[in-house]
Amino acid sequence: MKVSYQWLSEYVDLTEYTAQDLAEKLTRSGIEVDSIEKRNKGVSGVVTGYIVSKEKHPDADKLSICTVDVGLERKLQIVCGANNVDAGQVVPVAVVGAVLPGDFAIKKAKLRGVESEGMICSAKELGLNDKLLPKEIQEGILALPAGTGIGLDITEVLGIDDEVLELDLTPNRSDCLSMIGVAYEIAAIIEREVELPDVDIDFKTKMKKAVQAADHIHVKISAIEQCSHYAARYIENVQIGPSPLWIQSRLMSSGIRPINNIVDITNYVLLEYGQPLHAFDADQLINGQIEVRLAQDQEQITTLDQAVRTLEPHMLLITDGVKPVAVAGVMGGANSEVSSQTTRILLESANFAGSSVRKTSRQLGLRSEASLRFEKEVNPDAVIPALNRAAALIAQYAGGYVSEGIVEAKAKPMEPACIFLSLEKINQYLGTSLVMEQVKQIFDRLRFNYKETGPKDQLSVTIPKRRGDITGQVDLIEEIARLYGYDNIPTTLMNGVTTPGSLTKEQTIRRAIRGLLTSSGLHEVVNYSLTPSEHKIQLQGLYKASVPIQLSMPMSEERGALRTGLIPHLLDVAVYNRNRNIEDIAIFEMGNVFITGQKVLSGLPEEKLHLSMLWTGTKQQEHWSGKGQTVDFFDIKGILEKLMLYLGVRNVVFKPDQPEGFHPSKSAQLYIQTAGGAEVSIGFIGQLHPAVQQARDLEDTYVMEIALAPIFEHADFAVPYKLLPRYPAIGRDMAIIIEDSILVGDIVNKIRETAGPLLESVKVFDIYTGERLGKEKKSVAFALVYRHRERTLTDEEVSSLHGEVVQALTQTFAAELRK
Repeated sequence: MKVSYQWLSEYVDLTEYTAQDLAEKLTRSGIEVDSIEKRNKGVSGVVTGYIVSKEKHPDADKLSICTVDVGLERKLQIVCGANNVDAGQVVPVAVVGAVLPGDFAIKKAKLRGVESEGMICSAKELGLNDKLLPKEIQEGILALPAGTGIGLDITEVLGIDDEVLELDLTPNRSDCLSMIGVAYEIAAIIEREVELPDVDIDFKTKMKKAVQAADHIHVKISAIEQCSHYAARYIENVQIGPSPLWIQSRLMSSGIRPINNIVDITNYVLLEYGQPLHAFDADQLINGQIEVRLAQDQEQITTLDQAVRTLEPHMLLITDGVKPVAVAGVMGGANSEVSSQTTRILLESANFAGSSVRKTSRQLGLRSEASLRFEKEVNPDAVIPALNRAAALIAQYAGGYVSEGIVEAKAKPMEPACIFLSLEKINQYLGTSLVMEQVKQIFDRLRFNYKETGPKDQLSVTIPKRRGDITGQVDLIEEIARLYGYDNIPTTLMNGVTTPGSLTKEQTIRRAIRGLLTSSGLHEVVNYSLTPSEHKIQLQGLYKASVPIQLSMPMSEERGALRTGLIPHLLDVAVYNRNRNIEDIAIFEMGNVFITGQKVLSGLPEEKLHLSMLWTGTKQQEHWSGKGQTVDFFDIKGILEKLMLYLGVRNVVFKPDQPEGFHPSKSAQLYIQTAGGAEVSIGFIGQLHPAVQQARDLEDTYVMEIALAPIFEHADFAVPYKLLPRYPAIGRDMAIIIEDSILVGDIVNKIRETAGPLLESVKVFDIYTGERLGKEKKSVAFALVYRHRERTLTDEEVSSLHGEVVQALTQTFAAELRK
């Protein structure tokens, strides 16, 4: 928000305060001032002048010799090269001795033999932002309105002897998106009164018989939730032309381009009250009808920027009962635009729901000063004052005849908020020792009505509707702190009960996972949660029935849906690195996936935390001491087993399986076997299918993905202490021949089950297949270690127990002891 110092001084007495003083006080009270801009860029000695005559230069076709009256005893002769200069104009004249921006001093000069005693200036030469002026003025001298006095200081005439404060407002302070709102803030800070503009519409001086607005316009609201109040005035005999110079100057100081008196007045009042207005050409409305309704599906309107907009049913429209004439709160329609032929106006002032305007503005890609204010919610009490202020200015500067009465429709009026607050709570929150009189004085400065109520030192404070940001006690306490002065609040030490900080179990496990995997040589990657709507290579995730969640407005095709698995992104990372000659890749990611079975969402998707790993290339580079070793399935399986052991997750079961996109004989589903014997699925592990590897130009690649929720549930960091064994162990080896389809893991489980607590460990140290064994046979060799914790085992005990193990394997798996 840009705030003119001179304009602000009309509402608040700023005597003794400079723009710099105001900037400091505003910033200290919570509204940051980004910059202070001086509108006068170095102009001095420039006055207004009247061009008495204009003659062609005798020796230059593009130069003119002008006789100019600047209020001195004699008239000046000035040579000018502008195409638009002409006799009868009032123009800015830099007389001899004047200085223009850039420290450019004006001196007497001869141009093609003709003496020139000054310079007729353009807007750009005066340091004005000529981009806010019409094109014809940009390219020539600045012609001032007829009737402008002669010999006046141009800085006063144009209002550029001013400073503009640029406020960096937070979204909650929409009240300061208006000059009056800023005036209330400044007045509260410097303890001055606010003087609002006089609004006096004389209905009888311009017309013999008063005209009633209700005879010409009718208002109806069909979307009461999106529009709580709509008011309109009817104005006849409007004469379209340029607005007064002072209005143009103030609009330009706020960065708004002047257009004509009607549009400029509505923009001026918008800046003054923070209430957007719109003027319709009343002759373009059917029977003066106004209906506020929601758009029909695929309904279209051509807006003021001449773009055809296709609307959706949630968008709010202003219509004349038949056709749309404006997108409510955003932009007017070209079919009802005020033009040079307009003589009758319907002037609109309304309160539209901020959520409706925000959504419409975003979807249509239209942002305006009006939508900016409606999005943040405007003051509902400003609808009528702003309407009357604009009507009075139109009557004064556009010759309009304002009809009597306001035609309006509105919902039940919103009552102002009332908040109860105690002095004890104020001092408790701020650490101060304020007394009730100080608090009351601050509320008086803020223009908040209050009354004492209930127990001693309690107030009931009524919040004016212009301060929609104040909704609770803490907001009021913040207002007290701001105006009391943050610098005046004493520094106090914190007191109270403290609790030591600690990590939750989930946080501890996540840190443990990162620590173990990175120490094992893997690198963590972080990918977007958004993924292409359709992957070229489909991989089965943990949730077969899950449906990709499509975004309604994706940033790009590569970010069109929420991911349902982590592996596709890890493959993208691997391909990216291989394309840059990085062949050995060991990476992992912990991140959320989004799961739903609904094709059309009726609720939020389920968000699950997953862990995924990818390993490809070599695990050991070739070296003089030995050959290089490539990664295989058991490397990534070993990392997972080490992780589960570290986290205290026991009884992880690997079951051969072939998910879509995986190798048929080198992949498995993962389960946790609970104490009750049930199996909880946690994920999968394996090598990618050769076709998938070839499509992504990858060597043998091994991946794993698990859901972390079951890990959080079954992890147990409590590692019991065990004494070193005092008694010797006895080892036994055996090799058995079994069917190739039998899982070695099942054999190991049977050995442990049969041997019981005397079995300390069992390890597989050899697997052999060959013609000697026969087809579909394999030999598996095991090393078993037996030990008793309390005594020494005898050979007879171990031999007997080992025989039971062999017998159990023979009966269960038809195993043969290899000799």
